[in-house]
Amino acid sequence: LWTAFCFNTALKTLEVFDTHFPVNILRTYIRFHIGLCHLIHYLRLSHHLIILNYLICTFDKLKSVSSEDINITDAVFDGVEVRVFEPPAKRDERLKRSVVYIHGGGWALASARTSLYNNLCRIMAESLNAVVVSVEYRLVPEVCFPEQFHDALRATKHFLQADVLAEYSVDPSRIAISGDSAGGNLAAAVCQQLSKDEHLTIRPKLQALIYPVLQAFDFNTPSYQQNMNMPVLPRYVMINYWIDYFNGNYDLAHSLVINNHTALDVGQALSFRGRLNWTSLLPSSFKKNYKPVIQTTGKAEIIQEIPALLDVRAVPLLAENETLQLQPKTYILTCENDVLRDDGVMYAKRLEHAGVEVTLDHFDDCFHGCMIFTIWPTDFSAGIQTRNSYIKWLDENL
Repeated sequence: LWTAFCFNTALKTLEVFDTHFPVNILRTYIRFHIGLCHLIHYLRLSHHLIILNYLICTFDKLKSVSSEDINITDAVFDGVEVRVFEPPAKRDERLKRSVVYIHGGGWALASARTSLYNNLCRIMAESLNAVVVSVEYRLVPEVCFPEQFHDALRATKHFLQADVLAEYSVDPSRIAISGDSAGGNLAAAVCQQLSKDEHLTIRPKLQALIYPVLQAFDFNTPSYQQNMNMPVLPRYVMINYWIDYFNGNYDLAHSLVINNHTALDVGQALSFRGRLNWTSLLPSSFKKNYKPVIQTTGKAEIIQEIPALLDVRAVPLLAENETLQLQPKTYILTCENDVLRDDGVMYAKRLEHAGVEVTLDHFDDCFHGCMIFTIWPTDFSAGIQTRNSYIKWLDENL
C-alpha cells in the first residue's frame, strides 16, 4: 500500500505541475508495477521500500556514466561508496574547489548512481569547475539511524584528509558540503559534527542545504499544515520516512501527527521546545493564521521507544546555540509547496541568531524535490530555476 501511495502521488504531481511527460503512458507503467508490488508485499517476499527503490532505480537507470567533459569514477572512502566527478585540469590551474554532495530520498530511496543525481552532480562539476563527491550511503531498510549519518560522516572525513585532497587536486580552503531533502539533513548533521571535532584541521567552507528535513519535533508547523496533502511529500509520507529511519512502529504515526510525542508533560522534550518555536522564528507571511498544535497531555513512551526523535544527529534543528555558532557560511533553499519549508526557514533564523552568515533562497512557486527534475521525461521549469540559483550561489561563494 505504501508503494502504491507513493506512485499515485507521483502521478498526481505530474498532473498538478507543468511537465511534458506523457502521463497516460506512465500511468499504465505504474499500475502494472503497483500490482506487482502488492503481490510481493502480500507474499512477504521483500520490504516495501526495497521494492519501491528497485522500481525507482530501474525507471531512472543510468545508461552510461561516460562524459566528454567530466571524468566520473566510483571509489570507496573509509568503507563508504562514493561517485567522484572530476573536470579536466586547465592550463596553469593548480587546485580546484569541491562539493561533497549527499542525495535525498527519505534515507531509503534513490542513489548517487541514478541519472537524476548523476546529472545534477555532473552539471555542478562542469559549471563550478569543481570536484564533486557524491556519497552512496546505505539505505533503509538495510540499515537505520544512525548508520546513514555515520556513512556520510566517514566518507566526508576521509575526503577532508590532506593527502586525499591532494590526490584529487582540491583546495582545502574551498570545500562545501551539500545535500537535498534527507541528504540536506545528513549534510547539516555532518557539518555540525565536523565543527565540534577538535582533531580536524580541514573543515567545509560552506554548507548548502536544499529543502532539508531538519526536525521531527513538530509536525504542525504552518508549512506542514498548509501542505499536508501536497504531492511528492505529503505530511503522512514524511512521518513514515521518519518512522522507517528510526526503525519504529507505524502505529505511532497518528500520535506523531498530533504532536503527542512532544506534549507539555513529556519531560524529555521540554528543554528543546524553545529551539524551534515557529511563532517567533517564522515571518508573518509564513505564519498566516495557523495556530500551534501543542498537546497538554501526550505519550512520553514514544520518546522512550524512539529516543532518536531528539537526537541532534537526526534532527539538526534541535542543536544548541554553541554548536550553531560554529557553522560555516550557509545557503538554504526552500519551496512554498513543501511541508519542509519551515524546517529550512527556522534553521536559517537560528543560524543568523548565532552569528552565521546565511542566504535563505525561497521559491514561491516550487515544490519539494523539484531541483533534480531537469531532464526529460521529468523536466520541470522549477527544477531548472532552483538548480541554477543553487549553483550560482556556490559559484559566487565557494
